[in-house]
Amino acid sequence: MQHDKLKPILFSVIKHTDKEELRRQIPRDIVSGIVVAIVALPLSIALAIASGVGPEQGLYTAIVAGFLIALLGGSRVQISGPTAAFATIVAGIVATDGIDGLIAATIIAGILLVLMGLLKLGTLIRFVPYTITTGFTAGIAVTIVIGQVKDLLGLTYPAGTTTIETADKLAAIGANIATINGQALLVGAVCLAILIVWPRVSRRIPGSLVAVIVGAAMVGAFNLNVNTIGDLYTINTGLPTLHVPQLDLVLFRDELANGITIAILAAIESLLSCVVADSMISSHHRCNMELVAQGVGNIGSVLFGGIPATGAIARTAANVKSGGRTPIAGMVHAVVLLVVLVFLMPYAALIPMPTIAAILLQVAYNMSGWRNFAHLCRTASRGAVATLVLTFALTIVFDLVTAIAVGMLITMALFMKMVSEETEVKGWKYYCDENSEVTHLRELPKSVRVYEINGPMFFGMTDRISDISVKDFTKYLIIRMRGVPSLDATGMNALENLYDYCSENGVRLIFSHANEQPMKTMRRAGFVDLIGEEHFRPNIDDAIAHARALLEAEREQKQAAKSAA
Repeated sequence: MQHDKLKPILFSVIKHTDKEELRRQIPRDIVSGIVVAIVALPLSIALAIASGVGPEQGLYTAIVAGFLIALLGGSRVQISGPTAAFATIVAGIVATDGIDGLIAATIIAGILLVLMGLLKLGTLIRFVPYTITTGFTAGIAVTIVIGQVKDLLGLTYPAGTTTIETADKLAAIGANIATINGQALLVGAVCLAILIVWPRVSRRIPGSLVAVIVGAAMVGAFNLNVNTIGDLYTINTGLPTLHVPQLDLVLFRDELANGITIAILAAIESLLSCVVADSMISSHHRCNMELVAQGVGNIGSVLFGGIPATGAIARTAANVKSGGRTPIAGMVHAVVLLVVLVFLMPYAALIPMPTIAAILLQVAYNMSGWRNFAHLCRTASRGAVATLVLTFALTIVFDLVTAIAVGMLITMALFMKMVSEETEVKGWKYYCDENSEVTHLRELPKSVRVYEINGPMFFGMTDRISDISVKDFTKYLIIRMRGVPSLDATGMNALENLYDYCSENGVRLIFSHANEQPMKTMRRAGFVDLIGEEHFRPNIDDAIAHARALLEAEREQKQAAKSAA
C-alpha cells in the first residue's frame, strides 16, 4: 500500500485482505474495541475536566472524533480522542474565549489539518526535532501536574481566583495551601497507589477503572467530605447532537493563532502515535490521509459538543496489545462509549475529584518521558540540551506555540552552523620534489590552479568562497564541485562574485563535476551561459585536460601571431 496515498486505509484493508483472514480478524477487533473503550472511559472524563469543560464532552470527543478518524484515517490501529497534550491549551481557550472560541479555533485547526493532508505535508512532521517534541511533551506534563494539585489536596480557592496561566495556578496553590482537605488527599493517595500497583495484579482490567470504582466507594461508604464530579458539574446524558453555533469572521480572526496551535499539536501527536503503532505491528501508515481524517474528526467533534482530538499513544498501544489490527477496533471503541454515555453516564457524578486528579497525574507521568529527557541532558550536545530545556521552560511559562517557534529557530540556527562548519573550500597542494612520498599525483600546468568545495553552498558558508585566490601567473581556475550536493541563491551570488574577481585578474573559470541541483541553479541564473557550456567538465581529469588544451591553443595562437608579424 502506498504510504502517501489519499485513501482511507480501512477501504484498502477490506479490499486487499483475504476474506477468510478478515472473518477471523473482525471478532478480535470487536473485543479489542471493547477493551479500549474501558480504558478510554475514565480517561476521556478526566481529560475533559482538565480541559475546563463538562465530563460528557470528553466522551463526545472520543465517540465522534474516534469513529470518524478510524473510518477515514491512514493507520490500521490508531485510536483517537481527547489527550493530555490538549488539556492546558483547551482550558486556556475556554477560560478566556468561551466555548464559541474553542469551536472556532478547532474548526480552523480542522481545516488546516485537511489542507496539510491534501497538500501532502505529512512528511514535514519528521523535521520537528526530537529535542523539541521531548521538551514540550515534558512541559505539558508539568502543567498538568500543577493543574491537578488543587483537586488532589482538596484546596478551596476564594471566589474570583484566576487560575488560567501556570503562574496563576502556582500562586493560588501557595496562597491557599492552608485549606488542604485530608480526606480528599487520602482518596487521591489511595487511587494513585492503585494506579501504580494494579498493573502487577492484572493487565486485563485497566487500573484507572479500578481506581474510579474504589474512589467512589470510599466517598460513598464513609460519607467523606470530598467533592465529586456531580458536586461541580451538571452531567448531560443522551446522544451528542449537532450544534452549529453563531460564529463570525472577527471571532475566527481572533482564534487563528489558537487554531494553528491545535493543528500543529494534532499533526505532531497523531503522526508520532502512528509511527509508534507502525513499529508495534510492522506496518506503515498513510500520513497525509491521517491528517485529513484528523481534520474531519476535529471539526465533527466540536460540532457535536466535543473538544479537540488527536491520536492517543496509550489507547493505541492498548488496542494493539488486545489484538486489534484494523480500523474496525477504533470504530467499535466509539460505539461502546456511545452505549456507556446513554446508559451509564449518570454514575459518573459519583466519581471523586481526587480520583480524577490521580488519573491525570499518572497520565502526566507516563507522557513526561523524563528518562528520555534526562538521557538527552547527559548525552546530547550543548546546543541540543539548550533547545530541550528552553522548549520545556517556555511550554510551562508561556505556551506551546512560543515553545515550538523558539525551539525551531534555535534548531535551525544550530543546524546551519553545523552544516557551514562541515563545508570547506580548499586549494590543491603542489609538490615540486620528485622524491616526494605522495603518490598518484596529477600533473598540472603552472598556470592552472584547482580548488575543491565540499558541502552544501548556502548562505551560511558563502564567505569561504572569498578565500579562493589566484597568482599572477594563473590563467585557469578549476572549481571541483563533486562534493557540493546543493546550491542556493546566496551561494550562486558568491560564484558570480568569484567570476568577477577572476575576470579582473584575467583568469578563466572551469567547473568540474557539478551535480544535478547546483547545475540547475547555475543554468537558471544564466551562469552556465556566462562561463560557457564547454567549460563545465564531467570530472577533474577532463577539466585538467581541457585547461591544458586551452593553454596549448593560446600558445599556438601566439606563435601564429608572431610568425605573421
